[in-house]
Amino acid sequence: MIANVHKAHPWHGISMGDNAPEQVTAFIEIVPTDTVKYEIDKATGYLVIDRPQKYSNIVPALYGFIPKTYCAEKIALLARERSGRDVTEGDGDPLDILVLCEKIISHGDILCQAIPIGGIRLIDGGEADDKIIAVLKGDEVYGSFSDISELPGGIIERLKHYFLTYKNLPGEKAHIEITNVYGREEAHEVIMTSVEDYKHSFY
Repeated sequence: MIANVHKAHPWHGISMGDNAPEQVTAFIEIVPTDTVKYEIDKATGYLVIDRPQKYSNIVPALYGFIPKTYCAEKIALLARERSGRDVTEGDGDPLDILVLCEKIISHGDILCQAIPIGGIRLIDGGEADDKIIAVLKGDEVYGSFSDISELPGGIIERLKHYFLTYKNLPGEKAHIEITNVYGREEAHEVIMTSVEDYKHSFY
């Protein structure tokens, strides 16, 4: 047997799954125990340190992205139509996803199967930066939720608070706005729109 010596690029070399958008493969970059924000290096596919967390806010769920997605013109148009805001463009990154699960996952740089149940429409400095909210497939606590409307309100508020504050630096305030929280069907639409952006940009 000949081993595959080439590591697949997490963004471009891994399938999002045959059952997308109902179930997707997610690449996890950071977990709630991380005090440093990691993100994928687009050129190499390796995780790099983006920045240490300046304050005590930590990501409230597994955080990463959906492979072979991209936030560009079509995502910006969708966000502009749904929010009524002046959204100029997508943020130029793969589509972000947060995966809720009961268990403690000790590190990122892993793949998991996630079931999207909704999303948060975030606009960062005029750029569309949607956050898909999902549950880990088979999770004993969160796995029974099929739509974000079923989650306890405190969980949604915790997610919103994280994204409204996670880029704040001493003496500065990021220009971030959450325009709405949407359910499973719109999350599916956002995912497939980001797939269209990816195909247009990379195929």
